[in-house]
Amino acid sequence: MEICTVLWREFIFFRRRLLQITTAAVISPLLYFVAFGWGLGQDVSINGHSYMYFIIPGIIALTTMNTSYNAVTIRINIAKIHEKSFEYYLTSPVNMYLLTLGQVLAGSLRGLYAAFLITAVSYLIGVQIKINLFFVVICLLNSLAFSAFGYFAAMVIDSHYDMNRFTTYIMTPMTFLCGTFFSPEHLPGPVKFIINLLPLTHASVGLRAIALGGTAEMFSAAVLLFYFLLFYALGVRASFREM
Repeated sequence: MEICTVLWREFIFFRRRLLQITTAAVISPLLYFVAFGWGLGQDVSINGHSYMYFIIPGIIALTTMNTSYNAVTIRINIAKIHEKSFEYYLTSPVNMYLLTLGQVLAGSLRGLYAAFLITAVSYLIGVQIKINLFFVVICLLNSLAFSAFGYFAAMVIDSHYDMNRFTTYIMTPMTFLCGTFFSPEHLPGPVKFIINLLPLTHASVGLRAIALGGTAEMFSAAVLLFYFLLFYALGVRASFREM
């Protein structure tokens, strides 16, 4: 019941703000297309593929990360700090595991919606990457992992300044280092080791392998599933501490 209630509430919010949500999900990726795809990478070819084909899977991974994370963190942050309404959920007789899962699922669906938009845009501009069921699964797992991370972050922060710290020290470095715009294989050994531990790296590499005609490793999906379960557990624990 808690899951359905949260999903229905978020669906109403999504329907009322469809235009704003859609444009917000598309603008940043379009800027990446123009700046990196058409600008810097116009004459670049990687492994027999144009640079545009190389970066689009990374941009999809990046967009699902940011959309899922922000969809949960910003909504809960506003309800928790400004509206003072989220505490009613925490103190009401609800199943905290289901409430957390509902919030995470709602955020992940927003991430999948963003992935659909970016894929549609890429097809419209003539970049038709290959997509299969496993491609969708990786997008979903990436969305779930960062939606769960967004929920955990929202539970432990007490101000907008704290949220900015999460963005500055965690989200921004992953944006540029986790295989979105270049292969992690070119990084120095110690840096490469750390980058390969991060979830966005596995999402970018996994999606790119499928998009370029290869097959993604099950290991990447397993890593993303691990991060989802880890952040979900941390989010539930932080919720109980807030009660």
